[in-house]
Amino acid sequence: MEVGREETEESGKGTWKHAAFHVATTIATPAAYAPLPFALASLGWPLGVTSLVSATLATWYSSFLIASLWKWNGEKYLTYRHLAHSIFGFWGYWSIAFFQQVASLGNNIAIQIAAGSSLKAVYKHYHENGALTLQHFIIFFGIFELLLSQFPDIHSLRWVNALCTFSTIGFAGTTIGVTIYNGKKIDRTSVRYSLQGSSASKSFNALGTIAFSFGDAMLPEIQNLQRGICTKYTVIVLTYWQVAFSGYWAFGSEVQPYILASLSIPEWTVVMANLFAAIQISGCFQIYCRPTYACFEETRGSKSNKSTSHFPFPLRNRPAQLIFTSIFMVLVTLIAAAMPFFGDFVSICGAIGFTPLDFVFPVLAYLKAGRTANNSKLGLLMRPLNILIATWFSIVAILGCIGAVRFIMADIKNYNFFHDM
Repeated sequence: MEVGREETEESGKGTWKHAAFHVATTIATPAAYAPLPFALASLGWPLGVTSLVSATLATWYSSFLIASLWKWNGEKYLTYRHLAHSIFGFWGYWSIAFFQQVASLGNNIAIQIAAGSSLKAVYKHYHENGALTLQHFIIFFGIFELLLSQFPDIHSLRWVNALCTFSTIGFAGTTIGVTIYNGKKIDRTSVRYSLQGSSASKSFNALGTIAFSFGDAMLPEIQNLQRGICTKYTVIVLTYWQVAFSGYWAFGSEVQPYILASLSIPEWTVVMANLFAAIQISGCFQIYCRPTYACFEETRGSKSNKSTSHFPFPLRNRPAQLIFTSIFMVLVTLIAAAMPFFGDFVSICGAIGFTPLDFVFPVLAYLKAGRTANNSKLGLLMRPLNILIATWFSIVAILGCIGAVRFIMADIKNYNFFHDM
């Protein structure tokens, strides 16, 4: 299976600046790093900090491995699926396709919940006793994303993602500042950092949350990877770490799964942070739903073999685009509205979707492609490191999945469907 002509031409439109916008929008979304203080609270300072730093180093390493492979045998592979096919064959392609769909669906459900929560927080500021619920705002956001889904590809959304990148900076700066401000206003003697509840389940759940937060499984879909990676990790150090550490410091073990829910004063800055979050999330949603749309078009195109447009959906088949994107949006919106458990979806999505894509596959692909054979001394060091990373994060995926499922089951018992969180 080869990369389609339309994919190659379309991907060639972007510059490294566009790639930077896409990468920053993907990796630095509030839905990703807003739950990190809660993850640290579930692990405690020593294990939490160690896990956060380890995840940063591991994904930095695996990102460069993937970047070195995207044209490993003389051909450019502009999607993760086709790269996997070139290295592992048929099963590699469909394994990556499966995990990407899990990551895409789970991530977008979590994004829907986060966006709805932020929009509701803004609404409640102006209408404290208003009748609109979280479900209403999840639906409003779903309708808006359906409109954006009619844009032909990620490149056509580059200026949307540019706005989202600036919103990322605004959200991070506002959230960090307001978190520290709230933390100083709290009686520090009342803040506890001890682990509460079932430590095993919370720890497993936290590992999945951290994996989710570093999920960048769409990165190989974007050109200019080296500069994109540098952009990504600059944003991570300036945002992820600061939000995680300041949030846990400020609220301790009482911090909420979505950090903005813990903030209260000054009210106008909390409203601003929520608006930045909603804007940023709107672009991130599109990046993570595009692989699902592309997979549908590839399946369609393989049957008809008549795809001649640069659009993911040929112009004459725009009704098919509208129908498929509508079905997808209704499904995601319905699940998000019915089970608005943000932290749970973050954890299970990280465990099942992002951990295999971001931690396990890159090192296995690098080993399979035989890249270490070019330098025997380097290979002696990298081979055991790659095996260790693949083994450890496979265990993390299993443990994170167990923790997430247990929390989802507990929430279903405690809350009714379509509960207004």
